Amino acid sequence: MAPLVKFEDWGEVDYREAWDKQTALSDGLIKAKRSGITLAAEKEGPNHHLIFCHHPHVYTLGKSGKQDHLLLDQREMGQKGVSFYKINRGGDITYHGPGQLVGYPIFDLEYFFKDVRKYIHSIEASIISMLAEFEIEAGRQEGYTGVWLPAGEGRKNRKICAIGVHLSRWVSMHGFALNVNTDLNFFNHIIPCGIQEPDKEVTSMNQELGGEVDMDSVKQVLKEKFSAEFGFDYFPER
Repeated sequence: MAPLVKFEDWGEVDYREAWDKQTALSDGLIKAKRSGITLAAEKEGPNHHLIFCHHPHVYTLGKSGKQDHLLLDQREMGQKGVSFYKINRGGDITYHGPGQLVGYPIFDLEYFFKDVRKYIHSIEASIISMLAEFEIEAGRQEGYTGVWLPAGEGRKNRKICAIGVHLSRWVSMHGFALNVNTDLNFFNHIIPCGIQEPDKEVTSMNQELGGEVDMDSVKQVLKEKFSAEFGFDYFPER
């Protein structure tokens, strides 16, 4: 039987609030595991979650990141209305804000596969497949996580989606940040993901397609791609 995943769209939510809610859901899965509760087809109680949301302007620094990759001081961040958090995911510094789709898969990977690299690869594959539906050819960049567009025709290698995760007892937290209609100027105040090579930059679906992208369409297609890639079904939405 395929795992069942509960989908939730939190809309705009403060980063700290989202982090706390993620933690509560993750802790619930870990507690269920320790208590020997089987998640298989249960529709109540602890279960896997896929959460979509977006955040007000915020920079987050992963546990392997460097503080000096944030190029603003506290006063400057206040002037720009940007928050800052050091968090427990992998990776370096990144930006979240309006027009960006953030996804938090909270899965007990023992029901999928116990392989961190495959987990990240599967998130990347879901997003690459979704972008293809919007006629954006994307892939991976050797040595880096996330989803990239290749250099060519005078363009650099471009990162369109960042990925950073945290696992405890094979239960996942955090996830991906996909630039849809994101204001890319906010990336100018950090060294995104710690990447300083001059042949790499950040991009968005909006920038690649030359116009505003319908966020609801992106969400719907990406929901389907996640289900297909990970091999799960969604709980019926009430």
